[in-house]
Amino acid sequence: MADENKWKPPGDEEEEEEELDETAYKSAKDAVLFVIEVSELMLTAPPPVGRKEQDQDTPVSAALKCAYTLMQQRIISNPNDMMGVLLYGTEQTKFQKEEQARGALAYPHCYLLTDLDIPAAEDVKALRSLVEDEEESKKLLVPSKERVSMANVLFCANQIFTTKAPNFASRRLFIVTDDDDPHEKDKALKSSAAVRAKDLYDLGVIIELFPISRLDHEFDRSKFYDDIVYNTRPTDPEAPAPIFGTAAPTSTSDGISLLRSLLSSINSKAVARRALFSSVPLEIGPGFRISVKGYIIFKRQEPKRSCYIWLEGEKPQIATGTTTQIADDTARTVDKVEIKKAYKFGGEQITFTPEEVSQLRHFGDPGIRIIGFKPQSMLPFWANTRPSTFIYPSEDDYVGSTRVFSALQQKLLKDKKMALAWFIARKNASPVIAAILPGAEKQDDNGAQIIPPGMWLWPLPFADDIRQNPDTNLIRAPEPLIDSMRTVIQQLQLPKAIYDPRKYPNPALQWHYRILQAMALEEDLPEKPEDKTVPKYKQIHKRAGAYVVDWGHELHRQFEEWRMENESAVVLGKRPAKDDMAVRGAKRAKGDDGEGTAEVDDGQMMKAFEKQTVGKMTIPQLKSWLQAKGRPVGGKKAQLVERVEEFFEQK
Repeated sequence: MADENKWKPPGDEEEEEEELDETAYKSAKDAVLFVIEVSELMLTAPPPVGRKEQDQDTPVSAALKCAYTLMQQRIISNPNDMMGVLLYGTEQTKFQKEEQARGALAYPHCYLLTDLDIPAAEDVKALRSLVEDEEESKKLLVPSKERVSMANVLFCANQIFTTKAPNFASRRLFIVTDDDDPHEKDKALKSSAAVRAKDLYDLGVIIELFPISRLDHEFDRSKFYDDIVYNTRPTDPEAPAPIFGTAAPTSTSDGISLLRSLLSSINSKAVARRALFSSVPLEIGPGFRISVKGYIIFKRQEPKRSCYIWLEGEKPQIATGTTTQIADDTARTVDKVEIKKAYKFGGEQITFTPEEVSQLRHFGDPGIRIIGFKPQSMLPFWANTRPSTFIYPSEDDYVGSTRVFSALQQKLLKDKKMALAWFIARKNASPVIAAILPGAEKQDDNGAQIIPPGMWLWPLPFADDIRQNPDTNLIRAPEPLIDSMRTVIQQLQLPKAIYDPRKYPNPALQWHYRILQAMALEEDLPEKPEDKTVPKYKQIHKRAGAYVVDWGHELHRQFEEWRMENESAVVLGKRPAKDDMAVRGAKRAKGDDGEGTAEVDDGQMMKAFEKQTVGKMTIPQLKSWLQAKGRPVGGKKAQLVERVEEFFEQK
């Protein structure tokens, strides 16, 4: 059988299902609407604080730059997501064209800069011109003299979500403002705004607040926005922080750039967390279960084609692909009912029905079952051969899962323990033995949450997954040379000894996106990519150059000493006299009186390991000792020596 698109051999149901899950994972849509306040204070740049990196962006321009940057990212990485920008407090008023044509309700001093839709090249151009062109921004960004009703703004956002994204699973409203009490003297307007916010939450819209504090006034959420932005934290005080944590107030008094701070906070909430698997039972003991969800926190980012374009016509069009299975010999179209799955055995093909294949691959229902607990120190670092999955509690199936999950996570963190579990991710998936490791919350310098608190499923490798190290004859460097190199390494450490992968984007991937962006926006193609992974040679030379030269001198001195000690071996091409006599004595003992086959006790083998002379033992001695320890005795002598060394290293 042949497939014009892609052929998969029998027995790959797991791979096929993972691919389908990945497709469903990506097809989930997200709608984000930026709501940015335009006022006199928001159009005023913060005063300089004496640092060179402090920029003079106004809060409005910083928010628009954040929206522009986010739109650039999502137009390629998330082509199915929607995004819009709504300004309120402007002198001008603008709403959706179709609503205005029907004579819909007007929303005074609300300017819909970019309608909620899949970002197009024209939308990016318009937003870019507003960010870069000061004259155009001055014409539009004129604050109104009247106070804008927040209830009206929220009702406008409600209308946008209802008409543009009614069936989206994820809809979020980002509010950027520095006014912590817009209706200080009007309780009726404050109550009306709270009612409109409740309507948005009833529709499934999540409101995220990005407050801006100033040098003379710190943003106080309790005055107004505690009634607008609902707390997403669990009611249980002992429960871990939610996946969507609250953003730290943006401050310009500590020298942090307003744009950088806003962009960091928005990026932490820009991408909706989509579950890899949902409502999977976690069995802690017999009859004791809670429900959890699984997420992919870290994943390799690669350029992926979202669609095919047909260029043969007058205008490029999106092509729709179809798959047809045909026979190799007659090119006849084969129906799905004619396809049978088979396995080769003994030179023949043994066919199975779909029900039989499903039974062969069924190892149980999806779930996580804890089978024991061990210290985290027993888990070697090399056991991480597959990506880990982040799990988080869910109240869908079992009420109280958050509290139990929090207690287990905190106990494992406190005692530095890990759980061993039997894990089946989805239906027809192969079971794995996994370690459940607790993880604490991590935040960046701006207080934005990078990694939420929870636990990680770490799949453990089977014996067949572990590859043996190649046989190597290494000479251990002397201690002075190691100490000299340690100084070099200390000089080359990153700030705070922390590697942040977000600061070093993939240059090939960014170059790919930059070319696509230039073609879509009709810009000049860039000449060379920006590669932040290129080492800073001048800084490296300044910090560690002298120490590297000293290490080179020490290496030369140590080599001369080694050469003088082993001069006879280097000149004559044979071992030193002492080693040569030992080898000949071992051979003579083996051939004459059988002493080469004498058993070696643990003390002798331990001394040989410490002196690195295990290789001088005979093969019968090594096999006899390994057999007494229950270790394999097959293979060459180098493999036997390696097993002996591994035995003592593990101890």
